[in-house]
Amino acid sequence: MIITSFSNQQVKQIRKLDQKKYRQETGQFFIEGLRTVGEAVQTGASIETLVIAPELLVSEFGQSLLRDPAIKDVNRIEVSAEIYQKLAHKQGPQGIGAVLRKNWHTLNEVQATQDDLWVTLDAIADPGNLGTIMRTAEAVGTRGLILLGNATDPYDPTAVKASMGAIFSLQLIHTDWDHFRAWQSSQHVNLVGTSDRAESDYQAVTYKRPLCLLMGCERHGLTSEMLHACDQMVSIPMVGRADSLNLAVATGIVLYEIFNQSRKLDTIEP
Repeated sequence: MIITSFSNQQVKQIRKLDQKKYRQETGQFFIEGLRTVGEAVQTGASIETLVIAPELLVSEFGQSLLRDPAIKDVNRIEVSAEIYQKLAHKQGPQGIGAVLRKNWHTLNEVQATQDDLWVTLDAIADPGNLGTIMRTAEAVGTRGLILLGNATDPYDPTAVKASMGAIFSLQLIHTDWDHFRAWQSSQHVNLVGTSDRAESDYQAVTYKRPLCLLMGCERHGLTSEMLHACDQMVSIPMVGRADSLNLAVATGIVLYEIFNQSRKLDTIEP
């Protein structure tokens, strides 16, 4: 039976997942779109309910996705195109979404390995920035993100969308500075921070793993305590009138320098 009423209890519960409070209460979040749902299936994410709008799900990939053995036993509900468009919050929805269980990790369960790369973000406020950082971090093989303090929710719809599926491949941890420092010290993880006042150019240092890149919040950067705790401080040079870079851009720049130093470049024979 196709659900056509906005007063349907399941539809109302899914719509509530737009709210951080309800995501925290239920431990659930909602994703939408062929690529994002496909990434969730391929990475074995904990899908609890598939939401399908038959009228909108017309692509061959979407139809094949529904036949994937990994989700053959997952609960499914069908909704009208009108209902789904409200759930999707965008133009041209593709007719497939899913309710998933959040997948948080704790520092206590993490043992750093020799090649580890982590990103730690202090009180990041913008979900779009967080999602973009997740996407870049996954692209360079980062193990996970550690969120400090009053950080925005990585399961916010904007963050999930901006991550382009990377959220399913990263270990996500939320903790405070004191617990992070105790873990970082006990695991002998090198801590690298960024500041426009740092003397070392980000390309002029050697990044030794296991390594954690520490980035400050959008408004204030790293605190003085965080600055003094870092094993290395690096800066990104700028010659224009701008006095700072977007947090996601700055994080991506340094992550790719770390990545380029550690990967083996293919050599081309003359």
